[in-house]
Amino acid sequence: MPRKKPSRSPNSPRSTVEALRAKKGVVATLYVTLRLVVILVMIAQIFNRNFENVFLCVLTLLLFLVPTFIERKIHVDLPDTLEVIIMLFIFAAEILGEIQAYYITFPYWDTMLHTINGFLCAAIGFALVDILNRSERFSIQLSPLFLAITAFCFSMTIGVLWEFFEALMDHLFLLDMQKDTVVHTISSVMLDPAGGNHPTAIHDITDVIVVTADGAQRSLGLGGYLDVGILDTMKDLFVNFIGAVVFSIIGFFYVKSRGKGRFARRFIPQVVPSEEEQDGA
Repeated sequence: MPRKKPSRSPNSPRSTVEALRAKKGVVATLYVTLRLVVILVMIAQIFNRNFENVFLCVLTLLLFLVPTFIERKIHVDLPDTLEVIIMLFIFAAEILGEIQAYYITFPYWDTMLHTINGFLCAAIGFALVDILNRSERFSIQLSPLFLAITAFCFSMTIGVLWEFFEALMDHLFLLDMQKDTVVHTISSVMLDPAGGNHPTAIHDITDVIVVTADGAQRSLGLGGYLDVGILDTMKDLFVNFIGAVVFSIIGFFYVKSRGKGRFARRFIPQVVPSEEEQDGA
């Protein structure tokens, strides 16, 4: 009589992998819906002959493939919550922010996205180190505090690199990715009448007149002085800092409790066991 094959434990690695792959219904629905919306927007932009926006739509469709690429090629499972946030973030930044001009319509749209970006990048940085920390192939054991600091530094580095990119695009192509701010007071040592190193302030600025090389004068009519990107960059880095700190704290307690935190688990990718590891287990 053939021996009965033992039933698979619900906690076995293979069952865990199957469960991870089967729980993608909500993610798949959102993925298909967002892709259809982007395709419709792209068709409309083609008819309007706005080919720059067509490129943004194509870029968005490619970015939507990144989570799937990570899961299939690197063998990492992205939690549903993290994957949904990533897709909504891409859609909000490219389609709503750029094409629908939400960056202009809603003043805090960019601030919200930079905050979320700080949170997501901290989650990704935390996961990268945590995966190495859990792997038996590497003889390193990092403390929860060190993991949290690494996640924070990773997020801030990504934020700084993005600001470098914005500054480069503004300098080369005058895209104004670093949005300007109207201020009513400025202070600079270049305004010191004596030519020294003493900052001189100008208060209650209501307008600025620009004189071009041909002598023409143009009033900006913005109600103040135009700060060129500096305040926007500092604000973006500050909210990125807030997002990074929030997740670093969550990640710290997640490791401290040996992965028992349900909330943090929604944002931290997990390594999918290989077939050999599943068979061995």
